[in-house]
Amino acid sequence: MSSLPVLVLNSGSSSIKFSVYEAGNGDRTKLVEGAVDGIGTDQGKFWIKDATGKKLVDQTPALPNRAVAFKLVADALHSGDFPAPKAIGHRMVSGGPTVQENQFITPALIDEMESYTAFAPLHTPIAVYIMREALRLFPGIPNFVILDTYFHRTMPEVAKHMPIPAEYAAMGVRRYGAHGVSYESIVYQLQPNVPEKLIVAHLGNGASISAIRNGKCLDTSMGLTPTGGIISGTRTGDIDPGVLLFILRKIAETATSASDAADKLEVVASKKAGLLGVSELSNDMRDLRDAIKEGNAKARLAVDKFTWTIAKWIGSFVAELNGLDMLVFTGGIGENDIASRAEICTDLGALGILLDAQRNDVRGAATISSQTSKVTVRVIPPAEDLIIVNHVVRLLGQ
Repeated sequence: MSSLPVLVLNSGSSSIKFSVYEAGNGDRTKLVEGAVDGIGTDQGKFWIKDATGKKLVDQTPALPNRAVAFKLVADALHSGDFPAPKAIGHRMVSGGPTVQENQFITPALIDEMESYTAFAPLHTPIAVYIMREALRLFPGIPNFVILDTYFHRTMPEVAKHMPIPAEYAAMGVRRYGAHGVSYESIVYQLQPNVPEKLIVAHLGNGASISAIRNGKCLDTSMGLTPTGGIISGTRTGDIDPGVLLFILRKIAETATSASDAADKLEVVASKKAGLLGVSELSNDMRDLRDAIKEGNAKARLAVDKFTWTIAKWIGSFVAELNGLDMLVFTGGIGENDIASRAEICTDLGALGILLDAQRNDVRGAATISSQTSKVTVRVIPPAEDLIIVNHVVRLLGQ
């Protein structure tokens, strides 16, 4: 195979991240990466840098909407100044119950995934919009969807099935999980020595944990949507359904319709809860750590709730795995928040997990467990774009 530049697109609520890899002849070399940040705000940024980190584009354009933002990316890649993609891979949280395999994108497939927006309401509308724009702005270039849920498809039925009436299960309501591309990238980086019993904690503004046996997902914390599982930056995580019913009834007193009430409840559960809701300050762990140093009790409670919940989930997954060989921290908090890792592992001391304080005083890849720890504890940054490129090359070959 000759040169094969692959464009990776990862869209968020106010940003579009992208990278281009050379994937021909078995190569996997990152050529450029960039982002359009601050979409819909007055703080728009558009940057591209090469593999060495040198800024090639550094602009502060007006970004009133996603259309303007994505056209900047497309125009740059059509300019001749950067490698023009021959294939495109799109990160997608969930394709719903009928789209579970990574595959070639068609307009009909986009429509099908869009019909299950409720399964990832904060992510799907943006992702399907970018897919449609990519088909339009890069005509003739094959596009592929790479699903977070793909990694979790190996969960047994007992883990996937929700304790709900069968009529709703038949609609596709079950545990799907998220952050699957991140988890897959950790397993990929551990090859050929993937531990039999592995737990990975992907901790960031969105946070989840997965139990992995022999490289395959056994269970994961997020459920039907990314709102489930452990407390995140602005999400509740798992919560007594009665709490949501209580809030819904309060909202319904002034809502204009059932749909309006549901939308407002979604905002509460997904955008106003979690670390932000408990602390009443911020969803950013760095802000909360600074506030704790100043004696902020609500910030302390929010962080304690975060680390306590994570330790509980890890403990339950150790029971499912019937032991644990390795614990991996990844994601923005997992890689960079030294204190969170220490607090979580202190709560897991009964499992034989013991950190080395000096080894843990690091940001980025490292083994941070003590030599006497019964479980190896590592920090491994995810390599999500690389996994997406790998899937695109595989699908092209088919």
